Amino acid sequence: MTTETPQFTLPMDVTKICEIIPHRFPFLLIDRIIELDYEKQWLVAIKNVTMNEFQFLGHYPGQPIMPGVLMVEAMAQASAVYVLNMPVNKGKVPYFAAIEGVKFRRMVTPGDQLRIEVQVLKLKSRLGKVAVKAKVDGEIAVEAEFTCMLGDPKE
Repeated sequence: MTTETPQFTLPMDVTKICEIIPHRFPFLLIDRIIELDYEKQWLVAIKNVTMNEFQFLGHYPGQPIMPGVLMVEAMAQASAVYVLNMPVNKGKVPYFAAIEGVKFRRMVTPGDQLRIEVQVLKLKSRLGKVAVKAKVDGEIAVEAEFTCMLGDPKE
C-alpha cells in the first residue's frame, strides 16, 4: 500500500467529494467524509437521508424506505473516494467487478444518517476489494464486499 499524499484532507464536504469522484446530482449519494486513514486502509463517510430525495416519491408512498440498491451505491461511492483521492488515481473511473455477501439488516428511512465504514482488503494498481458496512445509530443497516476496477475516462 502506498502512503502517497492524498488530494484533500478532512473533513471533506460535498464540494471536495465532487472533485474526486465523477458522480453528480441526482446520483451523488454521500455528503461528507469524516475519517480517512491510508495506513489503516479505512474511510468513514456520511449520507444524510432526507425526505427531499426523489426515490421517496415512489419507494414507497406513505412508507418511505431508502432502496437497498441506493445504499449499496452510496457504499460504493465512499469506497471510490478512498481510491480516487490518491494522486496516482486522479481522474480514473471506478467500475464494479463483483458485489458479494450483501446483507440488508434494517430499513433506512428519512431522518436517518448512514455512517458508511470502508475497510480496504486489497488494493493493486487497477483492482481493489473492500468490506463496507453502513450503520444507523450504531446498528448495521447493510454490509457487503465490493471488488472494483479502475478505468481511464473516455476521451
